[in-house]
Amino acid sequence: KLNKDALQDFKLRVGIAVGPLIAGVVGAVKPQYDIWGDTVNVASRMESTGIMGRIQVTQEAAHILSECKNSNEFQLEERGLVFVKGKGELQTYLVKTQFDFDEHEITRV
Repeated sequence: KLNKDALQDFKLRVGIAVGPLIAGVVGAVKPQYDIWGDTVNVASRMESTGIMGRIQVTQEAAHILSECKNSNEFQLEERGLVFVKGKGELQTYLVKTQFDFDEHEITRV
């Protein structure tokens, strides 16, 4: 609906990783909040290697989601091993949501 209403080719992938990171404000003239660290890089790789219209998570994130009090809200689909630059092959999962789309549905207007 957003694509059709906006008449734009709007596509979205989401990547999630969990772990330590550093966060802070950089810049005196124009301060900007930013985050750094391996966790941030892995989350970025989860997004860049993900599937359009889906949420891809690391094995650690999938474990946390499966242990949640309301874990029935999160259905996980094993995607398998995905090559991640700087890390090698990582086991990844796709979070199934009511909003899942395949790429064909997203690009169709």
